[in-house]
Amino acid sequence: MFKSHKNGRDDAWEGVVTKRSRGMLDGSNMYHFVEVRLADGASLKVRISRRLWKSIEVGDRIVSRPGADPVKG
Repeated sequence: MFKSHKNGRDDAWEGVVTKRSRGMLDGSNMYHFVEVRLADGASLKVRISRRLWKSIEVGDRIVSRPGADPVKG
């Protein structure tokens, strides 16, 4: 199950990447996503930067702190 609320820049979370995906949702821009398994077992689908998306693989840990973009952790 995914979290029901949209995650924002002020949310803090940490987890392990379980899936990477990308798509052209609006037909002209490429968006990069990862699915993250949090410590409590919940899943979270997060939009991330292309640079981070290219640097991570399934099994890597990523961290998001309030007011900052997610980073490889």
